[in-house]
Amino acid sequence: MKTTPVPFMFAALMVLSSLSGCIFDNGETSDSDEVLAVFNYAPTTNLKAGDVVSFDASASTPSGGITYRWDFTGDGSIDATGRSTEWTFEESGTYTVELSVSDGTKSSSQTKDVTVVEATAQPPMAEITQYASDEDCDNDDLDESTHIVLWICEMDKSMTDRDISATTTVNLDASDSESGDTSQYITSWNWDLNADVDSDNDGDAENDADLTGESVDWNNVEPGEYQLHLTIENSAGMTDSDSIKVYVSYAGQWSDFEMGGNTSGNAVTLDFDVKVVYDKDNGNTIRKLVGELTYPKVDGDCTTAFPGATNCRAKLDIHALNEDDEEASNTSETGLDQRDDGDDCNDDDNDCVFLTLSSYMFTDTESTYDDGEWTMQIRNEKVNDLQVESFIIRLHYK
Repeated sequence: MKTTPVPFMFAALMVLSSLSGCIFDNGETSDSDEVLAVFNYAPTTNLKAGDVVSFDASASTPSGGITYRWDFTGDGSIDATGRSTEWTFEESGTYTVELSVSDGTKSSSQTKDVTVVEATAQPPMAEITQYASDEDCDNDDLDESTHIVLWICEMDKSMTDRDISATTTVNLDASDSESGDTSQYITSWNWDLNADVDSDNDGDAENDADLTGESVDWNNVEPGEYQLHLTIENSAGMTDSDSIKVYVSYAGQWSDFEMGGNTSGNAVTLDFDVKVVYDKDNGNTIRKLVGELTYPKVDGDCTTAFPGATNCRAKLDIHALNEDDEEASNTSETGLDQRDDGDDCNDDDNDCVFLTLSSYMFTDTESTYDDGEWTMQIRNEKVNDLQVESFIIRLHYK
């Protein structure tokens, strides 16, 4: 039999030993790995005495080479081991559950309070009352049975106020909610107005108490689309939640105002400022922005004797510009014979021109114009001034 010299064998063993950490993964943690205990459990609400609760520590770090010890009773004893486990709380109460992890050198722990209610407790039923404005700003009835739908109508705007900044109050009513059974009552109503923000840092972004109470007023609500959440709790400590969409649209009208004439070689303009919201991540997305302009085909005091005037046929246009003053669209290509679609238009007296911007125009892409502070601009290229019948801006969020 061939033998290996002892010095060579010793050297080979030393080399293999130095490489073992690179070649072989034995699952052990290194000194550089952070040891952090993190656990979750389910269900998190409406736990009754006798229910089975699942605990999971897979989010702890590192993912291997550590031990897991669970204390479910708060007495310092080890009730279970392993990355995941189950436990049943036989009596109602609030239990401080602790997870401890260790790699043999470093350790970490996390505690959470788990609330358990009586086995006979019944959950409440949360319900938000749906309603809508009786009519939109054109006096048309609203047919709505699912959401809260409101219109802000400013149909007599002054020309000294060409900025759309109106807000409204949304009444939030949970009086149709039920407590669970006749021996229980509702103890809290928490309204979360922004499901994208976890303001109480409890890991649930939809249960914050931005407003509290059975019936509350949400003030200073701007035009937009909103997702609201209601969480109620009853006297037995059980909870339930409900959600609703709130749509706030807007219409503003300026009537009987003068549009100056182009006597200097530059178009005369009037700017109207409007905020547009398109936030897809938060579900707050506008459907369309519409400008509606009605003006006489011929102004009563028009004259062709004015220098540069060749005829009295009027032509006004709407231009839409984003907050970077990029022009997104205009009505300049709409022919004079095509300006007759409005309610106040007729072939003899008035022109009506519409500019509609769909939601696509406000998305944050290279080919569109983003949301933000927009300008709806009336432009007069003609020499003669004009007494305008009306200009309406509409923000449709539903």
